[in-house]
Amino acid sequence: MSIRNIAIIAHVDHGKTTLVDQLLYQSGMFRNEDLDKLAGGQHGLIMDSNDLERERGITILSKNCAVTYKAPDGAEHKINIVDTPGHSDFGGEVERVLAMADGVLLLVDAFEGPMPQTRFVLGKALEHNLKPIVIVNKIDRPDARPDEVVNEVFDLLVELEANDDALDFPVLYASAKQGWASIREDQRTTDMRVVFEAIINHIPLPKILGDGKALQMMVTTLDYSDYVGRIGIGRVFSGTLKAGSSVDVIQRDGTKTRQRILKTLSFEGLDRKEVPQIEAGDICAVLGLDPVDIGDVIVDIDGSSILNPVDVDQPTLNMTFRVNDGPFAGQDGKFLTSRQISDRLQKELRSNVALRVEQGETPEEFNVAGRGLMHLGILLENMRREGFELCAGKPKVIYKEIDGKQHEPIERLVVDCPSECQSSVMRLIGDRRAEMITINAKAGASEYVHMVFSIPARGMIGLRTKMLNATQGRALIHHTFEKYERMRGDIPQRSAGVMIATDAGPVTTYALDKLYDRGFFFVKPGDMVYEGQVVGEHCKETDIPVNVCTGKKHSNVRAAGKDDACQIRPAREMPLEASLEYIQDDELVEITPDHIRMRKRLRSEADRRRVARRIKNA
Repeated sequence: MSIRNIAIIAHVDHGKTTLVDQLLYQSGMFRNEDLDKLAGGQHGLIMDSNDLERERGITILSKNCAVTYKAPDGAEHKINIVDTPGHSDFGGEVERVLAMADGVLLLVDAFEGPMPQTRFVLGKALEHNLKPIVIVNKIDRPDARPDEVVNEVFDLLVELEANDDALDFPVLYASAKQGWASIREDQRTTDMRVVFEAIINHIPLPKILGDGKALQMMVTTLDYSDYVGRIGIGRVFSGTLKAGSSVDVIQRDGTKTRQRILKTLSFEGLDRKEVPQIEAGDICAVLGLDPVDIGDVIVDIDGSSILNPVDVDQPTLNMTFRVNDGPFAGQDGKFLTSRQISDRLQKELRSNVALRVEQGETPEEFNVAGRGLMHLGILLENMRREGFELCAGKPKVIYKEIDGKQHEPIERLVVDCPSECQSSVMRLIGDRRAEMITINAKAGASEYVHMVFSIPARGMIGLRTKMLNATQGRALIHHTFEKYERMRGDIPQRSAGVMIATDAGPVTTYALDKLYDRGFFFVKPGDMVYEGQVVGEHCKETDIPVNVCTGKKHSNVRAAGKDDACQIRPAREMPLEASLEYIQDDELVEITPDHIRMRKRLRSEADRRRVARRIKNA
């Protein structure tokens, strides 16, 4: 049985996971009932097993499966499929799993074409010399423009300096949702057979390193079992991996440990099947190794590694995680202490290679660095759902000193917005030291404008919310890290001040009515607040203390007429990532399983005034 190893690349929401579901289904390895069970009680999105992945409609964790395809000539082929994340914030997942593949399926929307995240992951694939097969998905859309999309893909490959073999890519047209694919855009079929055939015909067989005899396996993914501990997942590049054999495990720092393999598992569908050995070129799971980490290489006894280590781009954003010391600490969560938070972060480091964790200024603080706000936001959201309580500080960009001068990360920002909103978008982005690269009417949608900018990463913090407000939610925004560049100057911070609660207790309708003209509120009647909590946005630049717990005085004196109707604006909802973008250096986001609150670092007004006087006198 021949083997093919492929990774699937696509922008967010271009149908990548749906395509994998169809390949699994049409391989004939499952019944409908099995697929429904795997999908958590609903058909589709089998590979998106994480709750956050289902809620957001994105792939966060890379996963792999295997299907067996029987060709018309009777030959059987095993196809290992790696489902990669489509967002650059999870580039750490992408970079380490691409080492397992020999080719890629490049999935692009028949209307939107290649997008910034497509560019990022495709660039990484070309660095690994992977052969692309282009699939134009959603070909059944009424606004589909397949010819222009294929040309855009070719231009993108040229821009990424792809070789001639990559530029000579096969093109397929598909509707993953409807479960069919074709080699012609005007021809509709009944299944995905042409995808399997393209993989067999165009993706090369796994390349065997060296003489093919010496064992070489790199661990690129980790799993965990309560029964057997860590499970190393990776590809055997050379030799044969046998269950029960003794091997040397070479860590990334060069340390070598001698260990014994307990079991070897081969992928079959979404399951793992125990087999006595794994041949070169196949992807497998290994049980019994401890310690084992991502990037470790498994070799024969007294052997040496000939594999290049996993190369991961460095983090561009950091944030302070600290113990929640607010008055409501412990009311919602189960894990509150610095030791529990530290253990959870250390556990995340075992599989999240793009994350960095350092001790903060105090034992209760940790400096956590990642690839972007979504990368760190997903970690915080997972911790919140696991029962953790903690506070997070304002995200800050990581600078680099190059040739004695400070450099900052620059992002490539792509904005598609209605033409009548163009001036608002330009004004908003121009204030953040952005430089325009291109601007033109979006192909196939004359009422939309397509703009590409180069913008500092610090200018992206808080930009999405403001841009969606400026365009009434009609702007499409995508960005990806591009390079480091000299500092571009100051960027305006939040222009409005905040309203800070002075008393603890439940919010009253009467108090919000009296403060109606002061601005917008983040709380609603009945919510519990405490001193120092940020309860709203002031209409002016300064912060002001307010009492949102004031109750109406009860007395026997009644007004001649009816009481005035209370005027209360709807509370502005501030989810986790929006709150992280909103806060300033002297503020924190309090994160618990049931609540997300914003607060001042110093909750007492007297303490804040004392610090302000000290700064002024200094």
